[in-house]
Amino acid sequence: MTTSPPERVRVTGPPRRTTRHRARARDIDDQTMLGTVLMVSLLRTQLRLALMTLTPLVLIAVGLPLAFHLVPSFSDVSVLGMPIALLLLGILIYPLLFLLGWNHVRLAERHERDFAELVETVESPLASPTETP
Repeated sequence: MTTSPPERVRVTGPPRRTTRHRARARDIDDQTMLGTVLMVSLLRTQLRLALMTLTPLVLIAVGLPLAFHLVPSFSDVSVLGMPIALLLLGILIYPLLFLLGWNHVRLAERHERDFAELVETVESPLASPTETP
């Protein structure tokens, strides 16, 4: 009762997947009208997201120092024995920056995922007008 050992398999890297026919990706590569519309849509979405992220950042990064400069008595306020300027600009700004960055990356990845799904969607063949269910 001899059993032969299992056949050896050489693993050289991750398994390669066969790519499906992607008509819309070809439209983008060939710079057709549809591909241009898809790319402009993605770029507008990315620009809108960037502006939505930068607006609060600029308002805070410029607004707080400007408020301390225009209203000097605001600098004299202290919270827990710390000047409020140090508390706001030296400590509390970092969690806000982290949240802005995290939210931007999360939304950018979602927009890219939606765009990829839109590009990979295969259009179903249209039924001819003479055919009725």
